[in-house]
Amino acid sequence: MIIIETMKTASLFLIAGFLNATCAQGPAANPNNDTGFAVIELFTSEGCSSCPPADALVARIQKEYAGRPVYLLAYHVDYWNYLGWKDVFSAPPFSDRQKQYAAWLKARSVYTPQVVVNGNKEFVGTNEQALRNSMTTDLQKTPTGKLTIKIKSQEKAAVNVEYQAIGFAGSNYLLLAIVQKSASTQVKRGENSGKTLAHVQVVRSFQTVALNNKSRGTVAVNLPEDLNQKDAEIIAIVQNNANGEIAAAAKVED
Repeated sequence: MIIIETMKTASLFLIAGFLNATCAQGPAANPNNDTGFAVIELFTSEGCSSCPPADALVARIQKEYAGRPVYLLAYHVDYWNYLGWKDVFSAPPFSDRQKQYAAWLKARSVYTPQVVVNGNKEFVGTNEQALRNSMTTDLQKTPTGKLTIKIKSQEKAAVNVEYQAIGFAGSNYLLLAIVQKSASTQVKRGENSGKTLAHVQVVRSFQTVALNNKSRGTVAVNLPEDLNQKDAEIIAIVQNNANGEIAAAAKVED
């Protein structure tokens, strides 16, 4: 299942901020000699009392692995909203993506906090040892293909992202996520009532496109109108549509 989510479009000023970005595939320097990559997807919620420690763990990973091919995506699910606090970053497509992982990984249910690494393994989002072990293993692997992305141009209220995906066989698609690097929310109700929650790498929207064995192309990406251009990046992944395994990742930063 491919999910396509379109949010409200941004102003031209915001788009210009992306156009002035450094366009690159992953970090330029690699002092740790990483041959692989690690895509960490956290499914979380401001309405879940068990989630803040997982959010904090991802924030530590972000700092510790800065400059390395580690890609963090925090999806705020919406199924906790009925408990009295509506997570301001939640959206149904994020819950749908977690349900798709449950099908791919043959899990009996969805839960928070949950972490999925490179689309092929999952565990509780606070399990730091499992997360670090998975990252260490995946950073030492050699990818089967290569993904690069860059900002090509703007057209009205969209950023046109040019991609090149080489060496990928089978049924794959490209997912482009608009990510807010940091956020803070004062929670007034629900299980985390009275707490100020800090977040990193919050997915605000994402779009997908089937590669259909195409090695290159351009995707028009719409941006949330309230997104701060100084605190955003675009992360792309190539994912197998049959089993969810992630074959490559890249990003464009501000």
